[in-house]
Amino acid sequence: MQIMNGADFRRLMISAAASVELNKQGLNELNVFPVPDGDTGTNMSMTIQAAAADLRKLEAPTLEKASAAAASAMLRGARGNSGVILSLLVRGISKKLKGCTECDGALWAAALQEGVDAAYKAVMKPAEGTILTVARLAAAKATEAAKNSKDFEAVHVAAIEEAKVALANTVNQNPVLKKAGVVDAGGKGWLVILEAMLCAARGEDIVAPESGDTQVKEQADFADFNTEDITFTYCTEFIISRENDNDPEKLRDFLSSLGDSLVLVDDEEIIKVHVHTNDPGKALHEAIDYGSFVTVKIENMRLQHTEKVMSEADVAPKIAEPEKPIGVVSVCVGDGIADVFRDLGVDGLVSGGQTMNPSTQDILEVVNTVPAETVYVLPNNKNIIMAAEQVDALTPKNVIVLPSKTIPQGVTAMLSFNPEGTNEENVEAMTEAMAGVDTMQITYAARNSDFDGFEIQEGDYLALYGSALFGTDKNIETLLKGLAEKVHSTGKEYITVYYGADVTEADAQSAAAVFSEICPDADVNLLAGGQPVYYYLISAE
Repeated sequence: MQIMNGADFRRLMISAAASVELNKQGLNELNVFPVPDGDTGTNMSMTIQAAAADLRKLEAPTLEKASAAAASAMLRGARGNSGVILSLLVRGISKKLKGCTECDGALWAAALQEGVDAAYKAVMKPAEGTILTVARLAAAKATEAAKNSKDFEAVHVAAIEEAKVALANTVNQNPVLKKAGVVDAGGKGWLVILEAMLCAARGEDIVAPESGDTQVKEQADFADFNTEDITFTYCTEFIISRENDNDPEKLRDFLSSLGDSLVLVDDEEIIKVHVHTNDPGKALHEAIDYGSFVTVKIENMRLQHTEKVMSEADVAPKIAEPEKPIGVVSVCVGDGIADVFRDLGVDGLVSGGQTMNPSTQDILEVVNTVPAETVYVLPNNKNIIMAAEQVDALTPKNVIVLPSKTIPQGVTAMLSFNPEGTNEENVEAMTEAMAGVDTMQITYAARNSDFDGFEIQEGDYLALYGSALFGTDKNIETLLKGLAEKVHSTGKEYITVYYGADVTEADAQSAAAVFSEICPDADVNLLAGGQPVYYYLISAE
C-alpha cells in the first residue's frame, strides 16, 4: 500500500480492533500486580471497539471523516489510563489527517508523531518503559524512514520494527517489569494495533470472533419500553477456562439467585455464562473459583435502551440547565458507599471502580444531568482520573476533576466541600483534605506472582497501604492486625472500615474490633460498603 485513503483507514482500524479483542486476555495477563483488576487489555479493547463500531456505520468515508469518527468515538469510549492514552494517540493522528484525502508515508509518519505529542501533553509525569515510550520511538523511526520512502507501507513497517525493539526494552526500563520478566502491557497493545493495521494493508484483514447472527432483522420499537421495566440492569457474559473439578451446577444455582435470563453451558474445557443481574461483581467473584476468565462482557441495559431510543429519535443528549453554581459527581461501586456519597451531597454517581473502569462517555452522561454551572468529578481511582479529565472538552459545563485515587479520599474531600465557596477555595480545601487520608484495602490474588519482595500465591489475601503492597497472607486477620498496628504507629484518630459484598456482618464486626483494640484512642466506624472483590476499604485520618 503506497497511499492510504478513507476506506483503507476504516478497514485498518476495524482490523486493529479485532486484533486487540483477540489478544485482550494476553494483554491483561501482562499486568504485574496480581489484584483481580489487571485490565489493560480490556480497557484498550473497549476503547478501540468504540471506534470500530462507529466506523462500520460509515460507507466510503473520506480520510478526514474516517479518522475524525475514530478519534471522537475513542475519546468518549476511553476506559482506564491505557484506553485514554490510546484515544489520545488516535486523536493526534486524526488532527494531522484533517483536510487530507490521502496519506502517504511522509504524512503517516507526521500523524504518528502528532499522536505521540498529544499523548505526552496529556500525561503529567510520563514514565519510560510504557506505551508512550513504544509509540514515541516507533514514530521517530517512521519519520526517519519517510526520508527514504514515501510509501505508506514502508514507513509503517519501519514503525513496527522499532516498536518491537522498544517494547522488548520496556522490561529493562521498569524495575517492576524486569523483576516479573514481562514487557509493558500498554506498549504491547500498541504493537498489536500497528501489526494488525499492516495485515489489513496487505489484504489480510483480522476478523473478531463471531458474536452472533449479523443478518438484518426487523427491529422492535424501543421507545414504547421503559427502563423501569428492566429488573436487572447488567447483561453479564463470560467464558471461564476450567481449571478444577468444581461443579458448575453450584455456579448455576448461585447465579440463579442473583438474577435472571441465565444460560450456563459447560464442557471439559470451558464454562460459558450469560446472566442479567444488578451485581456483576458478585457473579464474577463467584465464577473465578472455577478457573481463569477467557472473556468478560458487561453491558448496562438501561443505558443501552436510552441510547437506542435517542439514536432512533435522533435526539441530542439533554444537558441540565444550571440551578446552582457547583455540583459534584462521584465514581463508586457498592450500595453502601453510594449512600455515603449521596448523604454527603453528591449530585450524580457513576457506577465503576477497581473492577469496572467507566468510560469518558459514562462520566459525561452523568455530568450532563447535574443542574450546575461547574461540576466537580471525584474519580476515586487512579485508573479513572485520565478518563474523567477528557469530559470537560465534551460538555458546555465547566468540569473540574479532583484527582481522588481511592474511595476514602473521595469521602474526605466531600466532607470539606462548601457549596457556597468559590472553585479556588473548594479545590484547595478538598485537595488538602485528600492528602491527609491513609487508605488501606484488602482483596485477593488473582494469580501467582513475585511482586515487591512478596511471593504471592493465587487466592492469597492481599493488603495494600496507599498504593503499595503491605502484605499477603492466607489468614485475613493477620493482615488486619498488621494494618491496625501501622495505623496506630501513625497516630491517626478516625478510622472507617467499609466492608464488601462478600463479607458477613459478623466478620466485619470482628475486623472493626481489631482496630478498636489496637488503636484504643481512635474513633472506629464500621459501614457496609457493598463493594465487590475488595473485602475491606479502610480509611484513617
